[in-house]
Parts: sequence; structure tokens; C-alpha cells
Amino acid sequence: MRRMIFCLMAMVSVLTLSAQSIYDFKVINDVDQEVSLSEYKGKVLLIVNTATRCGFTPQYKELEALYEKYRSEGLEILDFPCNQFGQQAPGTIQEIHQFCSINFDIQFPQFDKIEVNGANEAPLYTWLKAQKGFSGFDVNDQRGKFMDEMLRKQDAGYDKKSDIKWNFTKFLVSRDGRVLKRYEPTDKMSDIEADICMEVNPVLSSIMARRSIRKYLDKPVEHEKLEVIVRAGINAPSGVNRQPWIVRVVEDQKLIADVTEVYKQENAEQVKRDKGFKNMFRNAPNIICVCTPANGGGELDAGLLGENMMLAAQSMGLGTCCLGGPVRFLLSNEKCKFFLDRLDIPADYKLNYIIAIGYPDEQPDAKPRDASKVKFIK
Repeated sequence: MRRMIFCLMAMVSVLTLSAQSIYDFKVINDVDQEVSLSEYKGKVLLIVNTATRCGFTPQYKELEALYEKYRSEGLEILDFPCNQFGQQAPGTIQEIHQFCSINFDIQFPQFDKIEVNGANEAPLYTWLKAQKGFSGFDVNDQRGKFMDEMLRKQDAGYDKKSDIKWNFTKFLVSRDGRVLKRYEPTDKMSDIEADICMEVNPVLSSIMARRSIRKYLDKPVEHEKLEVIVRAGINAPSGVNRQPWIVRVVEDQKLIADVTEVYKQENAEQVKRDKGFKNMFRNAPNIICVCTPANGGGELDAGLLGENMMLAAQSMGLGTCCLGGPVRFLLSNEKCKFFLDRLDIPADYKLNYIIAIGYPDEQPDAKPRDASKVKFIK
């Protein structure tokens, strides 16, 4: 019997880790009904494990304020009470819901009590923790320092585990189901609100979601989509509306393949080392070539043009990567003249940069940004 239970637990664990999306999970709500998280497709989610007798319980008020402010823009807060931390969520889910309604007038959905760590943890939380592990408390913050010292006394290596550390840990999930961030209970609600604002606003969410993509599906981008993307580009601002750019969109797959053959001949060892090599443009099925005046100038305007196109592509489910290396190769190798001739670039213009574009075959994480480089002069 024990062996059968172990096998069942192992099977559940494998199924959880193999889940492709948050929308694969089902949970139980506060009236004992099964709810598929697929009902929340297209919503920005903040998932939180809560408790009613915790020092962080007043966060319910802040969470409700966020919900009231951003609900109409697509935010949903999913509340999962948990009694694993200091036994601070006693009672039934009905009693918990009544407490929260009376004291904080919460309107966001609450679900049945769960466990978030250990052998009986909810599969949803197994998956969430696998997506975003624990990255530490801010020990420069008094509450963060207290939590770190308290937990380290219990387990000196607590920070090496992805376990949920305490009540009111939160996960931010994008409209397309990606787990973007994990917040510890000591993290500032103002920082969480800033991230939520970025996600519920379609323009800001595209900005925050864009990554440089280097793996693409073998699927050319439809001409109609390329037209829309280029239109977004040429509507970028430019000094006194000079529009000092020339744009060439390459849809000819044979042209890309032919110039790639030249690249392979010149860089045989490098290509050999790259097992996933398809073409010299980061394997993208299409490219957008941006040109600026040969005598200089126009670079700033061309940069704005390119950013518009990359963000437009992101909003349409496409990936991009801005390339400089292929430009240097094309301009320095006489064998590539046939390619440049096909671009039909005017004599008084030069190829400045290339944007690889296609349907992404990867979802790389965001690289850290140094906010300390920003100063507000008041």
C-alpha cells in the first residue's frame, strides 16, 4: 500500500512539472467547486497565499486597493489561504472568507485552503515554485532582516530552497500565462503595483515582455503582419519629420539561404560548433534591413524606427533580435554583393542594422536592469 501511495505521489509530481501552462491546473473555490485556471486566460494574475492572523494580514487591505484600481484593466487576484506558517490561518474557508469580508471588504476570489510546501502541497504551487524560486529577502529592510534571521535560525540553508517562506508570498502572471515575478511578503506593495501597471497596460506589457530571440520556428512571417510592423516603424518620431531611413523587408527565403552559404564558407568552424545553425541572421525566417544616410546622421531616428517595429512585433506574438554582426559581414565581403544589390539601397544610403524577425521558439528570461543608473532631479 505504501509503495502504491509513493507511486501515485511521484506520478502527480511528474504531471505537475510537465504542465506546460498555468491554465492546465484546476483548483477548488470557497464553495467547494472545481475551477479551471483556464477561465483566467487573458488576465494578469497575482496569486497569493494568505493568513488571517499574521503580521502581514493587513496586506489584505492593500491587495483589495490594487484589485479595485486595476480590475477593470484585467487584473485578477487569486487568494489561497494556507495554515502552514505559524498556524495563522485557522478555521474553515467559509470562516476565513467571512473574516476577510467583514474586516477588509475583499472582492477578489478566494479559494479553499491549501498547502504550499511539502508532500501535500497543491500542484499549482509545485509548478509556481519551479517557475520562480526564492531569491532572498531584502536584509536592508527591517522586516526583511527579521524574516531572514528568524528563518535562518530554523534552517541555516533555508535560502537555497524554492519553498514558500511565509504568508503573503505572491506570484505575478502575465496575460499569456508566464510567471513573471515572485514577491516575498516583505516586498513593497508600491513595487508590486508598478509591475502590475506594466502588465495591465498593453503598450507597457509589450515593452516589458520583449526579449532578443535567437531561436525561431521554421515559419515565415505573413506578409500582412510585416506590413503592419513596418507601418508602426515609419510612424516613429523623426527630427523635423525628415524620416532619414530606408527600410528593406526580406521575404525571399532563397535569398537568405544563398547569402548564408557565403557566410558558412567564410565561417566554417563557427557554423560547425553551432548545432542549431540555420542561417546567418540568428536563424530567423525573415529580416528587416534599416539604412541611414551614407554621409552620417539619422541614427537616432533609425533607432526609434527599429524600436517601434520590435515592439509592434512583440504585440503580435513575434520575436525579434537587432543585429550588427551580419551587417559588418555583408559590407566587408565582396561575395555578398548580390545580396546588397537585391536590397536596392540608394547610393547615398548605407546598411545600418538588421532586425531578425519570426515566430519565437524560446522564451528567455529578462536580464537584470540597473535601476541605480536612473536619478530623478526634483
